Amino acid sequence: MTEPLFSPGRLGEIEIANRLVMAPLTRNRAPDRVPTELMIEYYRQRAGAGLIITEGTQISPIAQGYAWTPGIHTAAQVEGWRKIVDAVHAEGGKIVPQIWHVGRISHPSIIEGGLTPVAPSALSAGAKTFDGSAFVETVQPRAMTEEDIAQTLADYAHAATCARDAGFDGVEIHAANGYLIDQFLRDTANQRTDGYGGAIENRVRFLAEVVDAVVGVWGPGRVGVRISPFSNANNVGLDSDTPALFAAAIDVLNARPLAFVHMVEGATGGPRDWAPGALEALRDRITAPYLANNGYDRAMALEAVARGTADAVAFGRPFIANPDLPARLKRDAPLNALRAELLYGGGAEGYTDYPALP
Repeated sequence: MTEPLFSPGRLGEIEIANRLVMAPLTRNRAPDRVPTELMIEYYRQRAGAGLIITEGTQISPIAQGYAWTPGIHTAAQVEGWRKIVDAVHAEGGKIVPQIWHVGRISHPSIIEGGLTPVAPSALSAGAKTFDGSAFVETVQPRAMTEEDIAQTLADYAHAATCARDAGFDGVEIHAANGYLIDQFLRDTANQRTDGYGGAIENRVRFLAEVVDAVVGVWGPGRVGVRISPFSNANNVGLDSDTPALFAAAIDVLNARPLAFVHMVEGATGGPRDWAPGALEALRDRITAPYLANNGYDRAMALEAVARGTADAVAFGRPFIANPDLPARLKRDAPLNALRAELLYGGGAEGYTDYPALP
């Protein structure tokens, strides 16, 4: 009998060959912000995943927060991504881009034109980013005007259109890890006094409008959303009432015809910490297919899908070192060791040279 983890499934309108998802993984290998030939091979190697979610892909120039990350808002970027999508599809895989606006997690040296980053409020994150030569402090952002918000919503719709034109199977909206949408959600980063700030129902408004803009391009069952209720990634801070905030955010998502909700369970890349029952209460509230993430191993993933507590499980770093991760997990084969010093930037070494099983 085949374990449910390795059986076909469905995330909205996206049919998947197995329940193993490649999580979004920033690798900083697009020096001109355009997907490269090397990236084609990287994603092709990992097409055995039920679904690939690409690295974070900025929706506009001002949405960029790190050196050498790709965008999805120009014709050249669309053409670069189309080659990647075609390669993954040729191997029988499915792929969606994670569309991304970093908000205040940036620096003028990274943004085309040297612009000041934007955010819900003019509050510095006190975080660091990589500008291509060194780690630098993020700067105090400019508080977004309502005109800025309208333009950003248009940018999300444009990026979604670019993703459709590139042939992707859908998109994931990055609403996690202290980036722009997460900044709007949390009272630690959002001190607005207009219709996008203050009460929880106002702070979830931007999330709702982004989802509507993207679903308006893609239609039902092709848009996923990633959230991280219990994470302090990028110094975003934990909201004063996380259960109430994210219950409201999930209600917003439940009202839209999504492909999946992708939740970071605990601290991003860290411990699976939450108050007893808190994660389960949020997870059980979600009506879309549920994509679990954060520190899962083979046994945990097998159990989660078999018990029905997750429709699929996303793996991050194991997919970096093991391009054939689904085959290895199915055979319970040993995993390659990760070379962490080669994660960000560089060329093929530590990127496309990890061996597959014979």
